[in-house]
Amino acid sequence: MLAGVLLLALGAGSAWGALTVLRPAEDPLEVTNFTFVEVVEGEVGASVTLNTVAKWTPEPVGVNRAEGVLTSVEVSAGDEVSQGATLYTVGLRPVVIAQGEVPAFRTIALGIEGPDVEQLQVMLGALGHYGGTADGKAGAGTVAAIKAWQDTLGLEMTGEVGVGDVIFVPSLPMRVALDTEIVDRGASLGGGEEVVQGLPSEPEFWIPVTDTQAGMLTTGTRVEITSPDGGAWEAHAGDQRRDENDAVTVALTGMEGGSICGDGCGQVPVIGQATLSSQIITVESVKGLIVPSAALITQADGQIAVIDDEEMMAPVTVEASAKGMSVITGVETGTRVRVPATATE
Repeated sequence: MLAGVLLLALGAGSAWGALTVLRPAEDPLEVTNFTFVEVVEGEVGASVTLNTVAKWTPEPVGVNRAEGVLTSVEVSAGDEVSQGATLYTVGLRPVVIAQGEVPAFRTIALGIEGPDVEQLQVMLGALGHYGGTADGKAGAGTVAAIKAWQDTLGLEMTGEVGVGDVIFVPSLPMRVALDTEIVDRGASLGGGEEVVQGLPSEPEFWIPVTDTQAGMLTTGTRVEITSPDGGAWEAHAGDQRRDENDAVTVALTGMEGGSICGDGCGQVPVIGQATLSSQIITVESVKGLIVPSAALITQADGQIAVIDDEEMMAPVTVEASAKGMSVITGVETGTRVRVPATATE
């Protein structure tokens, strides 16, 4: 009888042991409905990485009138040029750029009058060779200025400017690019070629996006672009466009109407297009006291609050939220708040 009792006890003990060992551990989330975290100083913000495309859009602005073999090219694509800059040489004779609406069409010499003469006088004045009035009349003072200018270029001082010596463009200074299919050392020029292309003050910037991404890039969204040299350019999202292939792009504009690339625009290659990594700031970074967003609860009157470790409601104001965290005001650093706020004991 005693043996039967012992066997029963041992069997019960073994069964309890087996149940204890084999039973799954209790789910901590079921055991603990909430926890407490401290309110601490921090920063909340959110961004998405996308590519920005930058591309120059040159337009023809100047026509070559020189004839002969192109012996040298003096400017690179994207260079900014001003009055009197040499663009290239033909038969070792410099071809320079000057500002003017009237294209070169004749030799300018003593006694010639007209707007083309006035344009030349303005250029000679900018270079310090002519101190008279730009009246469009090639008198003795203009001829003397032409000779002084020719001397600086290493040319024979004839006092006459040939039709191929100057290319007039609408405005200067200007970033330029020469048509590389025409302007190449050793190429033959016959006159009449559109060789000078003018560049705008900066390239166009845009972001190719999906329809979902387009929803994040509302007008005014801030974009931080990594420049080719590793610096940072800032822009705003502008108009959205959809092309014939149903692709969506978001145009970028400068901050407060200014330039996106400023003095660094020359870093963008003139030929082709550049792809630049960018951060789309979906939530501007805000510093302050942070808590998990799950610690927030909306009361019946609409007031947002947190619950402290004494089960008291503390009204707060949410300054920013991103990635599950919120910046709040209304409580002190170190306050312990319940997470999640809606859990029950």
